[in-house]
Amino acid sequence: MSRKVATQPPKSLLRQAGRAIADYDMIRDGDRIAVGLSGGKDSLSLLHILLHLQRHAPIRFDIAALTVDPEMESFHPEVLRPYLQSLGVEWFLVSQPIAEQAENHMKGDSFCSWCARMKRGVIYTTMRREGYNILALAQHLDDLAESFLMSAFHEGRLNTMKANYTTKAGDLRVIRPLVYARERQLMDFAVEAELPIVEENCPACYAKPTQRAHMKQLLAQEEESNPQLMKTLLSTMRPLISRDRA
Repeated sequence: MSRKVATQPPKSLLRQAGRAIADYDMIRDGDRIAVGLSGGKDSLSLLHILLHLQRHAPIRFDIAALTVDPEMESFHPEVLRPYLQSLGVEWFLVSQPIAEQAENHMKGDSFCSWCARMKRGVIYTTMRREGYNILALAQHLDDLAESFLMSAFHEGRLNTMKANYTTKAGDLRVIRPLVYARERQLMDFAVEAELPIVEENCPACYAKPTQRAHMKQLLAQEEESNPQLMKTLLSTMRPLISRDRA
């Protein structure tokens, strides 16, 4: 298969990602980056952004994609294989019967939280085995704002996702280069570039409205009357985003 040149993301996304990477010292010379690839619009967009930066950055770093298949009937990641091959991106697809394991081992926790922890464990194990030291995740500013409100409303804490932190074991870092980007920008790029989005409909996640969905709706309503809302929230969250811990 001939190698395909990755679609160039819009300059606005490249600027935002580049600024976030610089502000939080995310990527260093010699890093080996595994992009957590769910197949959704956000992670596919992040992959293209990093591939573009890799071609133009003054430092050298490697990029691969890593996907955990929880072996649910609704998730079919194999459709990504020819696309990633066409981009020349090495892909690690790791299957783990997470849904089946949840039935036997999960106690007093939501399935989504339990599944996320299990996936992260599989990802870290794979990264160590394959020699990758950076996990790049695709959460964007909307995700951070939703997490911030959920933490304040339901946990009584000021907290959100971190831009760059070291894992407890001290050998891996997790980065989020899209912390300045908006979800609608990623959606526009995904549609324009015709990215091969994998639609996942996990019954455990979508059977009923979630707290996150409620926060997304709340933020959208507030932004209608206050167009500067996300800019203000970013300023509020900066000290939380900068913390070097999970």
